Amino acid sequence: MDSILVSIVEDIPEIREGMRFIVNQTPGFDCLSVFSNAEDALTGLSENPPHLCIMDISLPGATGIECIRRLKEGGSEIQFVVFTIYENSDQVFEALAAGASGYLLKDTPPDRIITALKELYEGGSPMSASIARKVVASFQRQPTPRVLSAREEEVLELLSRGHLYKEIADQLKISTGTVRQHIHHIYDKLHVQNKTEAINKYYGRP
Repeated sequence: MDSILVSIVEDIPEIREGMRFIVNQTPGFDCLSVFSNAEDALTGLSENPPHLCIMDISLPGATGIECIRRLKEGGSEIQFVVFTIYENSDQVFEALAAGASGYLLKDTPPDRIITALKELYEGGSPMSASIARKVVASFQRQPTPRVLSAREEEVLELLSRGHLYKEIADQLKISTGTVRQHIHHIYDKLHVQNKTEAINKYYGRP
């Protein structure tokens, strides 16, 4: 099996060389190149792309996030894992949106770094535990998408109270034909066949 080629973009020499050592000491991995800034990395990674790239965020000049974004916009197939001290949620999501597939903090132990690189190469998205929790929390905070329009919600609410079509029409000052049309749309949107199913599905009743 050919070695997995890794490039490193890191401006601090001690960290850069430490990462190079870890990669080269691991069977099946080879460090293809190292860069101390995004500008050199943009050229070098384009001309001689590795399989994987460990990318710092805070670099002199352009940031690591900008480097990832520009390479990905150019069609690069390199898989990037961010390696940084920053846990700020905005930077996490900016990096992922730019095209990073993983996000590790710089206190990550060497063995976990190698495990993360293997995960990345196999199509995974390795993240430090605290970063993964931020990602999960952000999805949990997302509001539930609104399925029904405001008027359809009003119609369904009145249906759930047992009102007849004519009563709903009178209360909302619309025709019974319009009520029927709203109910038809409600059934379509909720993928149900009748009033009971619609009410149970929308209001989460067993």
